[in-house]
Amino acid sequence: MDISIQVATASHTKHAENISLMIEDAARKRGTGISKRPPEYIRRKIMEGKAIIALAGEDTVAGFCYIETWGHNKYIANSGLIVNEDFRKHGLATRIKEAAFELSRKKYPDAKLFGITTSLAVMKINSDLGYRPVTFSELTTDEEFWKGCQSCPNFDILTRNQRSNCLCTAMLYDPQPRSSEKKQSQVKVRVEENNAGDESK
Repeated sequence: MDISIQVATASHTKHAENISLMIEDAARKRGTGISKRPPEYIRRKIMEGKAIIALAGEDTVAGFCYIETWGHNKYIANSGLIVNEDFRKHGLATRIKEAAFELSRKKYPDAKLFGITTSLAVMKINSDLGYRPVTFSELTTDEEFWKGCQSCPNFDILTRNQRSNCLCTAMLYDPQPRSSEKKQSQVKVRVEENNAGDESK
């Protein structure tokens, strides 16, 4: 069956309850830390134009993901990534994540994208998109973001460690190259210029 991946619109709010249950069910079966997303929260993300939905046919939710802003739009998280069990093992999570990444970059081109996850599959997708593992200290300090972890079964671990680490791995995409990368680029340019000069002799 063909699957359509698109930015969710008001017509998709009817799926909010189902999406919320999918996320909760996935957390329960995996026994890992995925915080709950109530239907009203899913609806709000859709109405804000900050969600990606994958539909099989006209009315079957195959997957979902949304973007959230933190720190006055300086940090962006792609969250709530879920794929319907009937449509897994076909690379759909990667396609949804890529769409969410593109939407984030389009709406907030200067923002840092970040995420915390226990999923190796999500880590691989993030890595392919240019994310790198970082310490929690490099993430947003926005209290509202960390409040979202309260429904996670591992919240006590995060609290005991003063939010320095948890079972999740933190990953970050920075649109601005790091200073070390800038230096490497500058060195490469100088080397190329020198080589060009040698060839002209």
